[in-house]
Amino acid sequence: MNPATEHPLRYALVNELHARPSPQIVAPATAVFVAFKDPRDAANRDRARDMAHLTDLVQRHGGPRPDPEDSHYQGQLGRHALKWESHTEFVSYMATVPGLPIRPFDPSAAAVFAEGWQHVAPGKRVAAVMVQVDLLPDDPAEALSRMDGWFAQDSMAAIWVLDGAALVAGDFRIDADGWMRFAIFVRPGTSEGRIGRLVHRLVELETYRAMSMLGLGRARGLSNRLNELEPRLTAILDSMADDAQPAEQLLHDLLAVSTQLEAQAVQHSFRFGATRAYEAIVHDRIAALRETRFLDRQMLTEFMRRRYQPAMRTAQSAERRLATMLERTARAAELLRTRVDVERSAQNQKIMHRMDRRADLQLRLQHTVEGLSVVAISYYAVGLLSYALAPLVGITGLDKTLLVAGLTPLTVLTVWWGMRRVRSRFHDAGSDDL
Repeated sequence: MNPATEHPLRYALVNELHARPSPQIVAPATAVFVAFKDPRDAANRDRARDMAHLTDLVQRHGGPRPDPEDSHYQGQLGRHALKWESHTEFVSYMATVPGLPIRPFDPSAAAVFAEGWQHVAPGKRVAAVMVQVDLLPDDPAEALSRMDGWFAQDSMAAIWVLDGAALVAGDFRIDADGWMRFAIFVRPGTSEGRIGRLVHRLVELETYRAMSMLGLGRARGLSNRLNELEPRLTAILDSMADDAQPAEQLLHDLLAVSTQLEAQAVQHSFRFGATRAYEAIVHDRIAALRETRFLDRQMLTEFMRRRYQPAMRTAQSAERRLATMLERTARAAELLRTRVDVERSAQNQKIMHRMDRRADLQLRLQHTVEGLSVVAISYYAVGLLSYALAPLVGITGLDKTLLVAGLTPLTVLTVWWGMRRVRSRFHDAGSDDL
C-alpha cells in the first residue's frame, strides 16, 4: 500500500483504541486505585510533573521506565501489575496483586502507593479505591454474610452484574484509612479479561462520580453569588418600568451587573461542562454493568438516584439560573439601549427644530439687511448722481427736485437688480462647492 494515500493520523488514531486495555485479573486478587487532580486549572497542568511522579514510583519498585511521551503505562512492579493513565484533568494509578490480605481491606494492601509518595503528588487525591475480588461461594447468601462487617448497611448496594457472572457490593463510604471499598465475587470460570474489565469499570465509576461532584461545590458558590446579584438586577428592571431613573444611568448599572455575570460564566463554564460529561460517563459505566437485583438488596441505580442525582440536578439548576440571568440582562440592556436611542433621537429632533427656527430668523434678518442696504446705497447713489448732473440743471433749465425724483426710482431698481445678481452668483458658487 502506498503510504502517500494514508492520512498521517490514521494509524495513531486506530492504535489509540487499543492503547489502554483493561488489566487481566485472576480471582482471588486485590486492586488498589488512586487518582490525583490539580486543584486549579488541572486541564492546563504541567504534565511533565505527572510523568516525573510516575517515574519515581516505577524506580522505587524496579519496574520498566515509562516513555515520557506516552499518556498511559502498564508494567510489572514486583508482585503488582501497574496501570497508569493521564486524563484531561487527572491521572490515575491502579495496582493489582494476586491473593487477598489476611484482614479484609487491610490498608497494607495499598503499600505500593506509599504515603510519602502520595504526599508529593503534583495534585490532590480525588479518588482512592480498594477492590477485593474473590470466588463466589456455592450459596450466594454466604457472600452476603461475609460482607456484614465490611460496609454500612444503610447505604450498601449489592447487585448481580454482567448477566449474573459476578456479585458486586459497596457502600460508597470512605473508611478510616481513606479508602472506598468494593467487594466482587465472581463465579468460577470467569475469564481474566472479564474480571479486569469489571474492576476497571468500578474504579472508573467512582472516579468519574467524584469528578462530576466537583461541580456541586462550584454550584453552591455560584448560587450564593447569584443571590447577591439577582436583587440588583430586579431593582434595575423595576426602575425601568416606572422611569424612576435616567435610562443612561440604568444602562450603566445594568452593564456592571452583566459584567459580573459574564465573569461568573467564564469561571464556571468549564467545570459545568466537565460535570455533564463526567455524569454521562457515570451512567454509561452503570449501564455497562448490566445490573440485576440480588436478594432484597439496594441496586446501584437506586442508590445513585437517591444520593447522586440530586447533586447533579443542583449543578444543572445553578447553570440554568446563570444562563437565565444572562438572558434577562441581555434583553434588559437591549431595551435600555432602545430607550436611550429614542430619547437621543427626540433630543436631536428638538435641536434640529431650534436650528430650523434660527435659520429662518437669520434669513429674515438677511432680507431686512438687504432691504436696508438697497435703501442706503440708493440714497448715496442718488446724492452722487445729483451732484454729477448739477451742471445740466443750469444748461437745460430743469428743476433739481424733478431731476432727483426721476433718478431715485431708477437708482433703486438698479441697486436692487445688482444685489440680486450678486446673491444669485453667491448661491451658485456655494452649490458648486457642495
